[in-house]
Amino acid sequence: MKPALLLIPGMLNDASVWQHVLPLLPPTWTVRIADVLTQDSIADMAADAWKLMADLDKDQPLIVAGFSMGGYVAIDMLAHDSGRIHAAALLSTSVLPETQESSVTREKTIAAMQANFPKVVDGILKFNTHEAPQAVIDELREMQLKIGSEKAVRQIQALMGRTDHRAKLSTLRLPVALMCGEHDRVTPPELTRHIQACMPHASTTWVPTGHMLPVQTPAAVSQCLVSLWESTLSS
Repeated sequence: MKPALLLIPGMLNDASVWQHVLPLLPPTWTVRIADVLTQDSIADMAADAWKLMADLDKDQPLIVAGFSMGGYVAIDMLAHDSGRIHAAALLSTSVLPETQESSVTREKTIAAMQANFPKVVDGILKFNTHEAPQAVIDELREMQLKIGSEKAVRQIQALMGRTDHRAKLSTLRLPVALMCGEHDRVTPPELTRHIQACMPHASTTWVPTGHMLPVQTPAAVSQCLVSLWESTLSS
């Protein structure tokens, strides 16, 4: 049976963040994209993601792939999974909990967004992308401005209240693929190494780019997901 794949966008992303990955995936896969724009917490995002998959055959293998903030959602799903998930991909994300320092930074970001959202978006794009073509930056700017400050603030507040699931993750043995950009400044490579410490059996792919993997390196992302599925067949 071919797998179902749940793709979970990151902060200030809608389904279009995956648009360059989708054509590169096997056409026989069932693909769903979670909505992470309306909820007040990471746990609520995970709950809605589960609902999105509720109509699938219980025997159909499920792969969950979370990018950036979507990785936190995928981690929450893994922490509360009863065996439904067959494999997971965690892209440009972290398992570490919020700190006092990061909370202060996020509060400042919220204030800046409420004062001048387009200016903050321009700053985010400079920070998130590494040597990205102007067309990529324009594509991301259009998406983020369309999402708007209200939803962005709600997502930041959800990130601040997330749960530390490291203890649970360390007990899991399902196939896991990690991917991180070598020049990622949002979730630097050291954060992926923290995931490796929790899940030493996970495979890791490093790509020579910044944070926005689904947009900047869609071929590498699709290959990661295909290889992850193939690893479940041989395990």
